[in-house]
Order: sequence, then structure tokens, then C-alpha cells
Amino acid sequence: MNKTLFSFGHGYSAQALSRILAPKGWSIVGTTRDREGTAAIRASGAEPQIWPGEVPNLDGVTHLLISTAPSEEGDPVLAVLGDEIAKRAGQFIWVGYLSTTAVYGDHQGDWVDENTPPAPTAKRGRWRMLAEDQWSAIPGLPVHIFRLAGIYGPGRGPFSKLKRGGLRRIIKPGQVFSRIHVDDIAQILQASMAKPNPGSVYNVCDDEPVPPQDVIGYAAELQGLPLPPAVRFEEADLTPMARSFYNENKRVRNDRIKDELGVDLIYPNYRVGLEALRKGH
Repeated sequence: MNKTLFSFGHGYSAQALSRILAPKGWSIVGTTRDREGTAAIRASGAEPQIWPGEVPNLDGVTHLLISTAPSEEGDPVLAVLGDEIAKRAGQFIWVGYLSTTAVYGDHQGDWVDENTPPAPTAKRGRWRMLAEDQWSAIPGLPVHIFRLAGIYGPGRGPFSKLKRGGLRRIIKPGQVFSRIHVDDIAQILQASMAKPNPGSVYNVCDDEPVPPQDVIGYAAELQGLPLPPAVRFEEADLTPMARSFYNENKRVRNDRIKDELGVDLIYPNYRVGLEALRKGH
């Protein structure tokens, strides 16, 4: 059977997935807001489409991936194409929505899993929760929700920031973050596509939530650079967005991706991931 993926908001994570699928014969269309993004989409093995702009053709599409950022009104894809997608619900084998672990809100460092009731406190979490609900409410649509932790990978990590200088270790006692390498996001999505289970929710994170300063310190050690200065959270000059991340503190469990999808993480912790990035992988 021909497999065709239409990917709304074909950015960093979606491009990692298409680099796996394209060599296997998948047809992939990925949207971007402007023509500057088309080269990266083509390089990932997908056909770029400007959207909003060109009218998406969903004929023959078997799989949908949604990475577009929501607003206070919810998901922008559904705002424009919700009726058409609902009419075509039976056409799709798999629909994936990329959300965020921010929907869980603050748990003061305690563990959360997919059964933890969402309680978003930050704006980005509330908007994602609304979009999750909108997609899940479409009758007959095989929606799978992926709640992503902080994403890193080639081109997105602490090394370039360390070289430029000015990076600090923000210290907030007890604070931890979960993270996930982009290649693991891609393999988790592929595993779900191979084993659809509509209505499922998956936490997408590695095995080891840690304080952010540990990650920066280890990156500096790998590069033989001085340890960046430590700054107390209360004294740090942070943007409102950055500060909102520190206002939520939780450890995110990832058992479901392993037990249900059989995923064996390529980068189970930040040390393995950073060592690979330093080697150019």
C-alpha cells in the first residue's frame, strides 16, 4: 500500500521523521510558512508546500502529522481545515499531534505519567491542551498525542552557545527538566505509525530528568571549556518565556513508549546525547 504523510508545520522534529520515511518509499508533503523553509524540507525528503497559502490537497493522504503552534483559539490547522479533516476521518490510518509535557503543569519535582490529569499553568501548556482536546474530539479520527519534553539534537544544543560565550548555569534548587533527542522523537513516531492505537497519549522524553545546570556543565567538560558561571534563579535576567519553564518542575515517565511501542531509546540520557553531538552525530 502506498503511504503518504501530510505534515503541517514540517520543522525540526518532522524533518527528522521524514529522513527515516522517505528512503522507505513514503510520499511526504511538508508545510512551511515561507519559502525560506523549503530547502530544508526538500533536504529531508519531503515536498514543500507554503501554508497558509496554497490549499492543501489531502487526496490519497494516509497519515497526518501536526506540529503547528496553537494560539488561544486552539489549533490553526483545524481552524481552516477542521471540517474537511472531519469528513475524511475514515481515510487516515494514523494522525499524530505533537504536544508538550507543559500540559501537566507544575508538580514540584514529582513524577508524572500519561494518566496524570493535565493541569497546565503556562500559556503554552494551556494552548496545547486546548489543541489536544480539539483534535481528540473529531469522531472517527485516529489521533495519537505525543507530549514532547525539551528537544535537542544537531544544531540545537549547548555547544554553539558555549563557544559564543555568555551562557550561564541558572541554579534553582530542586529544579529538573526532561528532554529528548530529535532522533528519538522520529523513531517514536515511526513506531507508533507501525502500530497505531487511536486515542493513545505518549510522553516523549528520555530516562533521566536532571537539573539544567548539569547539562551545561557536562557540555563544557566535553569541550574542555571553563564551567559557565552560576547564577541564582532569583537574580537571573530571564525572558518571560524562559522564566515560565522554571516555574514548572516535574519528572516525566516514559514507560509507555517502551512497553507499548517497543522503543529502545538511542539517547537514554543527556550524557549519551551530548557525546554523540560532540562527535557530529
